[in-house]
Amino acid sequence: MTSFKKSFVKPFARPSELYTVEDSYWKKLTSPVLVKEFGPIDYVHFSRRTPYHFAISCSARVQVYNPVTKVVTKNLNKFKEAAYGATFRSDGQLLCAGGEESVVRLFEVNTKSMLRQFRGHKAAVHRTYFTRDGHHIASFSDDKTVSLWDISSQQISGHYEGYHKDYIRAGCVSPVSENIVVSGGYDKQINMFDSRTKSVTMSVDHESPVESLIFLPSGSLLISAGGTEVRVWDVLAGKLLAKLTQNHKTVTALCLAKQGTSIVTASLDKHVKIYNVSTFQLSHDITYPSAVLSIDISRDDKTIVAGTVDGIVNITKRDTSVKHNNENKKRQARAAAIVQSDGIDMSVPIMQPDQMSKFDTALRKFNYSQALDLVLVHAVAFKKPHITVYVFDELCRRNGLTQALSGRNSKQLAFLLNFIVRYIGVRKLSKTLTHVASTVIDCYWDSFDTCTLEVRALLTKLHSVVENEILLTKRLLAIDGLVKMLLISSEVLPDASQTTKLDNKIVVKN
Repeated sequence: MTSFKKSFVKPFARPSELYTVEDSYWKKLTSPVLVKEFGPIDYVHFSRRTPYHFAISCSARVQVYNPVTKVVTKNLNKFKEAAYGATFRSDGQLLCAGGEESVVRLFEVNTKSMLRQFRGHKAAVHRTYFTRDGHHIASFSDDKTVSLWDISSQQISGHYEGYHKDYIRAGCVSPVSENIVVSGGYDKQINMFDSRTKSVTMSVDHESPVESLIFLPSGSLLISAGGTEVRVWDVLAGKLLAKLTQNHKTVTALCLAKQGTSIVTASLDKHVKIYNVSTFQLSHDITYPSAVLSIDISRDDKTIVAGTVDGIVNITKRDTSVKHNNENKKRQARAAAIVQSDGIDMSVPIMQPDQMSKFDTALRKFNYSQALDLVLVHAVAFKKPHITVYVFDELCRRNGLTQALSGRNSKQLAFLLNFIVRYIGVRKLSKTLTHVASTVIDCYWDSFDTCTLEVRALLTKLHSVVENEILLTKRLLAIDGLVKMLLISSEVLPDASQTTKLDNKIVVKN
């Protein structure tokens, strides 16, 4: 006796997660290189000049790493106690750092020599930054004061005292003005100072001890981190624009990425979160094995360095190789397997055999018309259309499609045409449904004149949908031809070494 295998409806694959452009950018991360230091990593800062060395402030020293070899190239150990907040000048030649000794030190990076010591603070200096002109250093201290130091004269050019009632552990300088300095304290206050007026120009309340401050490149928006919140301030209007509340533990550090279009936050909850500046929405999340104290990203976004409370420097490279790009293309192709039409998600789980037993039984008995009737019901056809299309494919394979479609009344024919019209434009279903539509026309060609108005309207709509699909295909083929012509022409153009620039025109040498 012949036995039949049960039908298996191949489902459309559902990717494990939604895959966005931001994911494709930040998921190109290689395995991290871990470097163990002698204590918690207080601060990480990248040079703005290639090859983008980065400085680590940890224990009683500042170490400069090469991002390519991941080894220490310079060791600045002129500290007797803990070193804090080492930052590069914009040219990458000088580096300043505070420390537990309440002294601000200035180093020349190449020679490792200490050029200046600025004394005046009475407590630990946790953050130091070069102003925009590179001629001054702003320092923020636990003695509740902010100072501006003139590098050439080694004297204080600005001193702000009495504006904070607790330790100042956060600060930043304006990227567009050498006169603007902002401080954030454990008294929850954020104060903006202007060295020209010697006074506070803006003061806002973060409502939590402030841990980190940064300006956006435009200089008009200020980002503050404290407690579990990150807040965005309009410094011109002095008002709050947005709150980022995705963390459940203290946010410890801030930095920028993607040329200032993304905000990166690090937290004690072991997460590094990336937000889009235009929408202030979370776009990506990176998890680390321990609480993150400090983080920075190189200007070309190729290196991410995070410092943790257990003294681990986590160095991660963003892989931009062709191999990784191909893997991402495959992943995006898998994500594109979710086909949606009129809000219906067609990536459904695999059906169990008992769920499809009715139409499967009809197919075993060669009752093709009944099998089609069982899948041309609303619960299947418009919620799981791939099952209906599977039965169409099976009927085609058995040469039973004409038999199944013949002899239907106007109501059944209208339902069938409505299904075809709705899904014939779906890429994964169009090939089968095009054949089904052609077979329907062949079966009912002689009786269309006696059909109801509903069936005639559906046939007209089907004709319009098919015409639109043909027009779209022609346009896409035309675009494809243009793109191929551009690619071919770009391959035969001379390279840069064979061209010279003259009067703002490119002249090709013979």
